[in-house]
Amino acid sequence: MQREFGGWNVPKLPEFPVEGGCLCGVVRYELTAGPLGVYNCHCKDCQRLTGSAYGMSMPMPKSSLKHLSGALRRVEKIADSGRKAVMVSCAACGSFLWNEPVSTPETIVLKPGSLDDGSWVIPIGNIWTDRAAPGVHIDVALVNILGQPADRQPLYDAWTKHLNQGNQPWTVLRKSR
Repeated sequence: MQREFGGWNVPKLPEFPVEGGCLCGVVRYELTAGPLGVYNCHCKDCQRLTGSAYGMSMPMPKSSLKHLSGALRRVEKIADSGRKAVMVSCAACGSFLWNEPVSTPETIVLKPGSLDDGSWVIPIGNIWTDRAAPGVHIDVALVNILGQPADRQPLYDAWTKHLNQGNQPWTVLRKSR
């Protein structure tokens, strides 16, 4: 799923639907449409949830997610932003799959590492950069927001631009063979 640009392979969106699931394989889901955007979140909640320096986030229309199988565990939490979110994970293995922001009930924020094939997922920005772990490089060419964005539209616009222009320097991943 790549297109050529100047001798470099640039990933493109797959044909939907696509599937994903949890670590143990009990929970499976299907996405019927592409995301609104993809970005890295450096908030302390994402650091704790992933056990890493940041988490990747992929906002989606809630209507594009179809839960296929497996019991889910839902935990309501007050996020770093002060907003409520329902964190959704596999009831068997605990893999964090998505969250449901209470402030935007028509949206879910999928964790793209749970996709069966996430080779096309490229973050176009960062949020909560003021909480980035020491040593994490924040690319100044991307859309970067210090804390919780009041509006994610700049991230969504950057994603749309990314899809329409495969020649941006930050989209180039690997040299053709």
